[in-house]
Amino acid sequence: MQAAWLLGALVVPQLLSFGHGARGAEREWEGVWGGAQEEEREREALMLKHLQEALGLPAGRGDENPPGTVEGKEDWEMEEDQGEEEEEATPTPSSSSSPSPTPEDTVTYILGRLAGLDAGLHQLHVRLHALDTRVVELTQGLRQLRNAAGDTRDALQALQEAQGRAEREHGRLEGCLKGLRLGHKCFLLSRDFEAQAAAQARCTARGGSLAQPADRQQMEALTRYLRAALAPYNWPVWLGVHDRRAEGLYLFENGQRVSFFAWHRAPRPEPGARPSSTPHPLSPDQPNGGTLENCVAQASDDGSWWDHDCQRRLYYVCEFPF
Repeated sequence: MQAAWLLGALVVPQLLSFGHGARGAEREWEGVWGGAQEEEREREALMLKHLQEALGLPAGRGDENPPGTVEGKEDWEMEEDQGEEEEEATPTPSSSSSPSPTPEDTVTYILGRLAGLDAGLHQLHVRLHALDTRVVELTQGLRQLRNAAGDTRDALQALQEAQGRAEREHGRLEGCLKGLRLGHKCFLLSRDFEAQAAAQARCTARGGSLAQPADRQQMEALTRYLRAALAPYNWPVWLGVHDRRAEGLYLFENGQRVSFFAWHRAPRPEPGARPSSTPHPLSPDQPNGGTLENCVAQASDDGSWWDHDCQRRLYYVCEFPF
């Protein structure tokens, strides 16, 4: 029995290698040595069978389809084809595949990206510089416009001042040419109805002021002028006299205190008639308005002074320096 095992150990590897060589020869020279190969396969199969029987090895798939038969040959070729397919399916490293990136490649890639970012930032800085330049230009243009507007405003103000001076000079000349010239002043009647403050403003705009008779002579001359201008009617005309600051303290528009008065007095009873205890209903003594009537107007018929509500709209007479 030991001899049989020894014989198997020596013969079986050689037979197996012989079998593999025969199969390689079959694939290489198939179709050329057809008959010889067929006989070789039959002998190989027979030898393997006897060897397995001698060694007591179990019969494998080769017993069912020995290599010598057609079925065995097909099974053998199928196994070979499957082996070749498995070898083809097994991934082998290809020389054409890209190698793994090295640290130098990574650094180069990062530097390239940084260079791209730097170029983008440079373009952004260029555009920001262009915007800054445009903003500076717009700011300069706006400053020039403001300067031009300031110059225009100054010119307009100067023009308005010149117009005011021209209007005042025109009013002064008109007052002295059309009105009453008396000494170093002229009086001019205006037939526009205005409140006392508005009348003063209009006289000032024309270069004068509401009439401020300084003495009895000027008062009498103004009375004759107004009577001649408004006859046969009797119209109250604003003067530049008021007691708005304090009741009973009458001042001119220039702030000077009035030194004389020409208040209206009710008619006195004829000699021998009994005096009446009640005031005249149509012409009471003036001033009688108290704090409700603080501005003075002159009657055009007799030149007497009456106190009135300052908001009442009356004619007015302006005074201009000559």
